[in-house]
Amino acid sequence: MREENPSRTSRRTAIRRGVGATGLLVLGADWIGAHQVSSAYFLKPRQLISRGPKIGFTSIPLQSSPNPTIAPEYEYSVLLPWRERLNGSGKSYTREGFIPTQQENSVGIGHDGMWYFGSDVAGLLCINHEFGSNGHVLGKANPTSLEDVLVSQAAHGVTVAAIAKKKNGTWSNVRSSRNRRITANTRVLFSGPAAKSTLISNASNNRYRGTFANCSNGYTPWGTYLTCEENFHTYFGTSSPGWSATSEQQRYGLSSGGSGYGWHQFDPRFDLGAPDFMNECNRFGWVVEIDPSNPTSRPVKRTALGRFKHESATLTVGRGNRVVVYMGDDERFEYIYKFVSSKNWEDLIADGISPLDSGRLYVARFNSDGTGNWIELSNRNPLLKDRTMDWIVVHARVAADIVGATKMDRPERIAVAPNGSVYCTLTNNSRRGRTGYPTTDAANPIVENPWGHIIRWKDSRDHVGRSFTWNIFSLAQDVRDNNGQMFGSPDGIWVDEDARVFIQTDGAQPGGANNQLLVTDTKGSVYKRLFTGVPGCEITGITTTPDRKTMFVNVQHPGGGNPSYTNFPADFSGSTGPIPRDATIVIRRKDRGIVGS
Repeated sequence: MREENPSRTSRRTAIRRGVGATGLLVLGADWIGAHQVSSAYFLKPRQLISRGPKIGFTSIPLQSSPNPTIAPEYEYSVLLPWRERLNGSGKSYTREGFIPTQQENSVGIGHDGMWYFGSDVAGLLCINHEFGSNGHVLGKANPTSLEDVLVSQAAHGVTVAAIAKKKNGTWSNVRSSRNRRITANTRVLFSGPAAKSTLISNASNNRYRGTFANCSNGYTPWGTYLTCEENFHTYFGTSSPGWSATSEQQRYGLSSGGSGYGWHQFDPRFDLGAPDFMNECNRFGWVVEIDPSNPTSRPVKRTALGRFKHESATLTVGRGNRVVVYMGDDERFEYIYKFVSSKNWEDLIADGISPLDSGRLYVARFNSDGTGNWIELSNRNPLLKDRTMDWIVVHARVAADIVGATKMDRPERIAVAPNGSVYCTLTNNSRRGRTGYPTTDAANPIVENPWGHIIRWKDSRDHVGRSFTWNIFSLAQDVRDNNGQMFGSPDGIWVDEDARVFIQTDGAQPGGANNQLLVTDTKGSVYKRLFTGVPGCEITGITTTPDRKTMFVNVQHPGGGNPSYTNFPADFSGSTGPIPRDATIVIRRKDRGIVGS
């Protein structure tokens, strides 16, 4: 069947319309709506505004409130909380008696990276679901049945939700055939160098299934969504006494104990010692492409982009109309990667080839003089000449070790500015400079780096070259206002069309405050705090409507699931209140101006 060939894409009509009008969707006969990928999302490099963008709102203080706080010029509403049914009713399932089919048909937990495909009034919102502890999802520390495991597995993955703006300006899910969930048990396809590799085959010849640990994201000019599998190792474990990790498995953190999900106790796919599923763990850690407009399409794992703990996959269009994907591997002393398509992406698709299957993978080396090099990860590289391409992409971390890439302080999300500069958040690294660990270097200059920093570079040849220049954009410990240090642990980042830099945090904040959303410019000349979350949460995921007058961000794991800290999105009422729920926040200026201004 045509569907079984993941490299073949029927997008010729969209290509003829050009990048600024790809991905036209009709969202169902039950309501009227259409959208296109805004041309603003794929800006050609240009000079930034010399005077800097307007950031005119009132910066709010750090907060420790059990409820979110927003700048006085703004307002927010809540959209698509965990367990809301994907049928446009606005109703939610209760956690008590929650069964797998209910979670499969409702919004997942652990809202993280996302992207909006739509107009200013209606479209599709794709949301990653990265994390949901057993205590939060199941109400108990460990699963006690296969049904418990299936509920947990259904809570992970991706939500595709049709949404529309109401007359009062708030947004809601609407009934549509395109509402769907993609979970740990959804059928998927593989493409690229490892698609037919024995490194991802199992003795049982079981079908490819599932995506989980979905952290940040990307999107393509042909109208598809990219979701990234990050901490996949935490879902595997084993009770087999004779099992021991290979060196490659150790490199990815796989261990017999896992990290508490306990899926392996009832589902042999996640038992590292199960003979029929020896390579199941190699099927995760990929960038997965999803067509949000086609609910019958299968997600495709694009192996040419390498396997590691993907934080994000930020796509831009470079010289020769080639697509370039920048990626961070979110762990201490891991690497920054990029993929460059072999030629013009429109020509590749016209030839029936995915631009994410044909190209070259690189890893970054940051030199002390402010220059850098992209080192090719293929057997064209003499250091990898004895390795096959499927081995290189499946074990991309090991390949990057061999070629001598720069070990970074937890590379997180990546953003491309209108002038072609690329920004990457480096959240922190408590081990930098400690005995037995790498010392500081020019790109990672802080011992133990408790607060993190943001690095910036610009590639040669409009993103497709093999060299770059770089500098430190900001050290979080040095960013201050009249009240002291403003933030720590930068994670999410996005640069808008006017060169506003939006920074989201996940981790330690000054004074133990809640995580937050800040806005600055590309000179770092002013920082303002736009929004703060609730105790224990992460502020993550960022996308806007094409006019940038509506912004969507996520509140992940509010209160760690503990209602004594917060009842978000309900108002806080103490430990007797409702269990907190991950949700999307819709942000607008009260005067309906551009968000960030």
